[in-house]
Amino acid sequence: MSQRNVEVIRRGLEALSSGDIERIFDFVDPHFEGHVPPELSTEPDTYRGHEGIRRYFQSFWDDMEDIRFEAERMWEEGDAVVVATRMTARGKQTAIPVEQRFGQIWTVRNGRAIAVSNYASVEHALEAAGLANGGDRV
Repeated sequence: MSQRNVEVIRRGLEALSSGDIERIFDFVDPHFEGHVPPELSTEPDTYRGHEGIRRYFQSFWDDMEDIRFEAERMWEEGDAVVVATRMTARGKQTAIPVEQRFGQIWTVRNGRAIAVSNYASVEHALEAAGLANGGDRV
């Protein structure tokens, strides 16, 4: 199995954690589409393109700091990478730490992320990717 897409996502999660919007733009295709469901956000939406990415992260950066995205496990299936993701951050006003675990399906083409769908659980992400039995972990 090729590890290329897994490495793209690893580097991408590092970019997301960097807080550097230009580095994030280098990771995602200009026609990127990201879906955030109501189970994971007070502002669920589909974020499209670089402006959508900017809008999504600006809402984070306004209220949170030390935002980090970590892949706890990954499964590769064709152009898709399913990720068990752990997001941590700290409130700017309160300094209260925040932690959230969720599943993601990233789609990669030509070395860039073209889409991500977020799920309330890793199990739901694996089912959506057709890997309900857990597949081979990377």
